[in-house]
Amino acid sequence: MFQDVSIVQQIGVAVLAVATVVWAVGLVRVLRRDRFDVDAWRQAQAPRGLPAQPGPPRAETVELTADERAAFAGLVRQFGDRA
Repeated sequence: MFQDVSIVQQIGVAVLAVATVVWAVGLVRVLRRDRFDVDAWRQAQAPRGLPAQPGPPRAETVELTADERAAFAGLVRQFGDRA
């Protein structure tokens, strides 16, 4: 071994190297497990306890007049020019 380095320092370096390898292996295992969990989660179906909504509730819909539609179209054009 090294002559200028004490045995305690050499043991410390060895322990740190082993801890680093153990940490890296654990991190890889956790990341792989999470990847499979995410794939399974993405493939899962929507909860069956919630009913499907065909559209917004009637209380939230508003009929626009022709002037309001024209004003809204003008706003959309203004925002489109900024992008």
